[in-house]
Amino acid sequence: MSQLGDSNPKGKIIVSVDPDLEELIPEFLEMRQEDIQSMLGSLEKGDYKNIELLGHSMKGSGGGYGFDGITDIGRSIEVAAKEANSEEIKKWINELTDYLERVEIIYE
Repeated sequence: MSQLGDSNPKGKIIVSVDPDLEELIPEFLEMRQEDIQSMLGSLEKGDYKNIELLGHSMKGSGGGYGFDGITDIGRSIEVAAKEANSEEIKKWINELTDYLERVEIIYE
């Protein structure tokens, strides 16, 4: 499992995923879209604990599916939420949104 997004910063982010996970990936990515909406709602309410939990969950699950970028973003969201840093949280939510729009999966 590898990612080749660094060589093309605004192009596609290519992620190589084990074919055994193919059926699980669409739901996994859909759940990250739902996480974005949940974090935005939590941010409006000042619910940093929920944002921290969502970031922690992404940190833990991203790499297991082959999405190291989601792991890194989740880690950053978790840290920003612990610090109640709304600007950093917004930045990382935008990074996650961008990542999900650009990711392209290759099953190999």
